[in-house]
Amino acid sequence: MASGSAAGTRQEQKERTREALMAAALELSGSSGFAQISLRQVARAAGVVPTAFYRHFQSMDELGLALVEESFSTLRRMIREAQRDPQVFENIIDAAAEVLVETVKTSKAQFGFVARERVGGSPVVRQAIRHELELFESELAVVLAKLPHIERWHSDDVHMVSRLFVRNMVSNAEEVVEMPDGRPDLEARIKEGARRQMRLIVLGFANWRS
Repeated sequence: MASGSAAGTRQEQKERTREALMAAALELSGSSGFAQISLRQVARAAGVVPTAFYRHFQSMDELGLALVEESFSTLRRMIREAQRDPQVFENIIDAAAEVLVETVKTSKAQFGFVARERVGGSPVVRQAIRHELELFESELAVVLAKLPHIERWHSDDVHMVSRLFVRNMVSNAEEVVEMPDGRPDLEARIKEGARRQMRLIVLGFANWRS
């Protein structure tokens, strides 16, 4: 029993160290960009020696990929929960604007990382973000294909609309990241802007011929 407990404690410590390294990298990248921070800086900020870094990540690129995966897990969870909620389909535009803003607000550091690194990060991290956005477009396309009018569209057109929605979401998410705390007026403006933009996209559904 004691041996099992000790093993569990070691595993918990290992997980805590990994989380500390990721949190340190996330915070440091907020001021200088992920490509500009070093392994030693991350280890120092996490409170471990540089050699301990390699017990968790083989390189800074691998750490960057782990941050991308963690950041997009929030988006995946958001869209999967939306699929299970019938009210989302009844009020999909209002629900999408609300869920997007609230999700980004609670995970600002992660979404800020994606916003910065998707255009200015290392090639490995940029490619990973691009790949995750493509996966997100595919998952969203499955949801959109169930909506009125779209269910008879060619799959290429469904993916085209999904891409429009994702680009819209990325743009609005970046606005939320830049929004100062305690500004409900700005939050309301971003939500209303997101609703209007999505309505404009949806207006074309009925008249589009695939």
